[in-house]
Amino acid sequence: MVKLALPKGKLQKDTAALLDKAGFGLDDYNERSRSYRLKSSRFPDMFIKVFRERDIPIQVAIGNYDLGICGLDWMGELMAKYPASDVIKLKDLGYGGFDLCAVAGRSSGVTSARQLNGCFDKVRIVSEYQNIAEAFALKYRLRRFSILPILGAGEVYPPESADVAIIPKMTARKLASFGLTPIADIITCGACLIANKRTLSRINFSDILTSLQPFIGDVPVAEEMRIEEKPAGKGAMPCVESSDGDVRLALPDGHLMKTTAELLSRTALGIEGYSDDAPAHRPTVDIPGVSIKMIRPQDMPLQVANGNFDLAITGEDWLSDHLYRFPSSPARKVLKLGFAKVKIVAVVGPGFPADSIGDLRDMVRSGELRSVRVASEYVNLADKYARDNRLGGCRVIPTWGASEAFLPEDADLLIENTETGATLRKNNLNIIDTVCESTSCIIGNSDALSDPRKKERIGRLVKAIEDAIK
Repeated sequence: MVKLALPKGKLQKDTAALLDKAGFGLDDYNERSRSYRLKSSRFPDMFIKVFRERDIPIQVAIGNYDLGICGLDWMGELMAKYPASDVIKLKDLGYGGFDLCAVAGRSSGVTSARQLNGCFDKVRIVSEYQNIAEAFALKYRLRRFSILPILGAGEVYPPESADVAIIPKMTARKLASFGLTPIADIITCGACLIANKRTLSRINFSDILTSLQPFIGDVPVAEEMRIEEKPAGKGAMPCVESSDGDVRLALPDGHLMKTTAELLSRTALGIEGYSDDAPAHRPTVDIPGVSIKMIRPQDMPLQVANGNFDLAITGEDWLSDHLYRFPSSPARKVLKLGFAKVKIVAVVGPGFPADSIGDLRDMVRSGELRSVRVASEYVNLADKYARDNRLGGCRVIPTWGASEAFLPEDADLLIENTETGATLRKNNLNIIDTVCESTSCIIGNSDALSDPRKKERIGRLVKAIEDAIK
């Protein structure tokens, strides 16, 4: 049986169109479909599952899947750290193309990558591509650097919270709107078909490749990661003036944005540019000395701990996950807000012989289950939960969304958040335990909270929000 991993997200629409033209006859795979397991009328013995793109090269490399379709960016991210991985690119598919590049804040005066060592004692690089960011730093022999891992929206971090961001390339106008200038090209990305090297030596994929060939033609083979410097540009902007007493507030984008915006609209803070209709990446507030940026809630605890932000609105779940890894972190909860309530639950797949975490523990003790594979976006929370429940030699598998797809074939247990449980029920998954409950909250950096130069502004912000939730 051939096992194929298909992408969910930005490549989903074009991948579905390609496989439809190639006659795969997939039962439910289009830009809106939410099914994780698919059947092919042309290849009825093929096992097909849908994952987040980022997970696919890993699943293929470790041999859980023989073939996969993903972007070359995520293939490059894996190979940057694990060049000897058992994964190989078979074909470029001719869609989903974009360029990944390195950018710097224009206010820093940096217009080429080779200027970085001379401009910063320590270069702060922010990116969701952490391994590529490290390869970039080594390429330019940065004497001292740090990499700030995030889950996206890296363009909003320079210049205050990072010196360099590695992001998908934008138009010159859009880059200018963020105050950024390109300093290096990293890789030209597009959808590609990948395979496990070991599988390739024992399974003939010619039927699958032949079916695709008429519809992809002779797509030029994309270069592997190259990291080329951009010619030095012009137009450096004056440095942004900031005071040591300024307060930096991070507001969430994504699913927390709507409810957070509703809450803030009831305050007297006068926040502008923070709404679903016309979001600005740097909303404004009627308090001098306070600046705001929008970032991912998942990134906030680490960014607050690093001192890039003094306050942030995120979920208690993400703060807990951070504190389980960094128990002495300066990030701490300041105020519980009470909206965006979710439960973090332990889930097993259909037919799994455990109705409780006690049943699962008994399976480990009896040797019926030698090792528990735990899939979760909450890696640290999942690891603590497994240890607290004495699940023995468990292995935590990091995921980046669409985690339900991992059960039951690729994980035994899932640690996942849920509001109503409807999605889990739709996928025939069973909740066997509640790990914790979570709601939105304000978090703050303990050093900033005790800083006499920031106390008054932080106090006004927190008091205004506290009054709005009463």
